[in-house]
Amino acid sequence: MSGVTAVLDIGKTNVKVATFGGDGVLVWERAVANRMVAGPPYAHADVEQIWEFLLGALAEANRVSPIAAIVPTTHGCAAALIDKAGLVLPVMDYEFAGVEEIEPLYASLRPPFSETFSPKLPAGQNFARQLAWQRQHCAERFGRAKHLLAYPQYWAWRLSGVAAAEVTSFGAHSDLWAPLRGGFSSVVSALELSRLMPPLQPAYRRLAPIKPDIASATGLRHDVDVLCGVHDSNASLLPHLGSRRQPFTLLSTGTWVILMAPGLGLDGLDPADDTLANVDVEGRPVATGRFMGGREYAAIAGAHGSPDETSLARVIASGVMALPSFAGQGGGGPFASQQSEIRGEIASADRPALATLYVALMSDLMLTRMGATSGDLIVEGSFAANPRYAMLLAALRPSQTVFASSDAAGTARGAALLANWPAPDFRPSLVTVYPRAIEGLHGYRDAWTRAVRER
Repeated sequence: MSGVTAVLDIGKTNVKVATFGGDGVLVWERAVANRMVAGPPYAHADVEQIWEFLLGALAEANRVSPIAAIVPTTHGCAAALIDKAGLVLPVMDYEFAGVEEIEPLYASLRPPFSETFSPKLPAGQNFARQLAWQRQHCAERFGRAKHLLAYPQYWAWRLSGVAAAEVTSFGAHSDLWAPLRGGFSSVVSALELSRLMPPLQPAYRRLAPIKPDIASATGLRHDVDVLCGVHDSNASLLPHLGSRRQPFTLLSTGTWVILMAPGLGLDGLDPADDTLANVDVEGRPVATGRFMGGREYAAIAGAHGSPDETSLARVIASGVMALPSFAGQGGGGPFASQQSEIRGEIASADRPALATLYVALMSDLMLTRMGATSGDLIVEGSFAANPRYAMLLAALRPSQTVFASSDAAGTARGAALLANWPAPDFRPSLVTVYPRAIEGLHGYRDAWTRAVRER
């Protein structure tokens, strides 16, 4: 079937529709800011606003080039409880802090890290905790649910009417998946969720054509296929899985910096560091680290853009340091419980350099703690547009080759590959970042690391 693949890319910050040709070339895209609703009954996603945007964007994209298939990809930590009519409860915002009140009960149900490789995370970042809260506080509506869907599969269901479970989303620090066993964890039985689980399907499975009313509303052909869909960090990983020797580490950057290391063992993972195992589209565990680098960068840098090398040199020479964590309790990483601090005086114009140093040092530290000390490093996403970030990584880790992707649509492009998965001969466009001597950098790293440890 000829036509482009449309990707519904629903991130925490933005919602996007993008279409790609069979060769992976971006054809069309539109984006809108994502927003959360304060309640009631809790902070939640505005799924109807998203839905209206998606329908309008699909109609417009289809007029540019006919759509043949649709692939949803979304952030993790979101679950949808549905019956035949739709949502029985809103899709909880994973930053809803009220969910913490369930912890005394949930702590007795949470499987050990050795089973799920899912650390205890703040608020609703383990979405089994969200479910425990909903089950206790919204029992009548919870009891009406027919299916539990991870967020990508919720959008696939709205488009196709087919309910499916999928491993990349259930395997993303949800507490619901046991990656070494390749099945649901013990908390699924403890929360009596087994009855809600639809059949497991691969991310690349074509579930069904779009529903007739959606075809009518958008002008799409009635035979447009809807794929099961994928967790967004795993979508970013897809272009590299078939084209690069393992182990390697992908640093997928945006609101979060997600470090995914296919081929790395799980022995070095420590829940206290916010290192964990994700699961790729074939069900294989992937060692992962994470921290909210994009949000922290914005908090440190303010409204300023990327730094130049002169600004970096000034900050390094001055010894001014940004110490974690600037994203608060929900910001992930090994220092999420610590109060942020900027030691020393910093000029407004140099704040982007300080922020870039901070995110590079945090990334370097996370790589070391994960044990990702060999293999290529690939930077994609928003920090790939900041050349000093990759340059600093190359200087800090000279034994590893650093590559930067200029592809601003990496997550969506990766998701589009599912329409022809496995994708032979697809090689993402990357630029090698060569190590450069930066005076004082290693001493600055040593001092920053000592300061972090002392705190």
